[in-house]
Amino acid sequence: MTQPTHDEAHGGALGERLNWLRAAVLGANDGIVSTAGIVVGVAGATGDRSALLTAGLAGLLAGSMSMAAGEYVSVSTQRDSELAAIALEKRELREQPEAELEELTELLRGRGLSRDVAREAAVQLTRRDALKAHASVELGIDPDQLTNPWHAAWASFLSFTVGALLPLLAMVLPPADWRLPVTVVSVLAALVLTGWSSARLGSADPRRAALRNVAGGVLAMGVTYAAGTLLGAAGV
Repeated sequence: MTQPTHDEAHGGALGERLNWLRAAVLGANDGIVSTAGIVVGVAGATGDRSALLTAGLAGLLAGSMSMAAGEYVSVSTQRDSELAAIALEKRELREQPEAELEELTELLRGRGLSRDVAREAAVQLTRRDALKAHASVELGIDPDQLTNPWHAAWASFLSFTVGALLPLLAMVLPPADWRLPVTVVSVLAALVLTGWSSARLGSADPRRAALRNVAGGVLAMGVTYAAGTLLGAAGV
């Protein structure tokens, strides 16, 4: 008899994967779009390679550090909140175990179980690991898989840097006449790839994700190029 198989991720594995995916995709897209906007904007004002390289590198370094710091602060706050909630649950389990058992029973009843089945399940879960049972059912937290701020920070830093290198190199390496078209095509291709990849990993529609990425990139480059061209024409 053939056993059914599937490759869906469940529970903590899915949450961990989505956390990494969110940080990595956000960092890569930010790196591509923001650096492309900078170098394309500067290219609208000047064709000087040194100016383009300086602006691109400044944007890369500032953006990667900003993304890493932002992710670290954000995820640290989330982790602190999770630890505080777990500490409160631990104290309640120690001080009023019967009330907590009844609470767990009612939570399980709210998920469609009968009173008797919910009570038996609550008792068994409490005997096995009361804190983990309450954290999972009541708080939606796995105490063994709390979010890690350093993982998110490094993922954002590295993905932003990798993303930012593409428009920077595309702008400074080709001959002057080819810089802008090479950069635009490279950026749009990269945005299609990151949008498609993130959607596939998250089991979403890849066409919609790619379209969103491309639309954002086109808008960013169009606005900054227009601004750079106007400033260059004004001699600023």
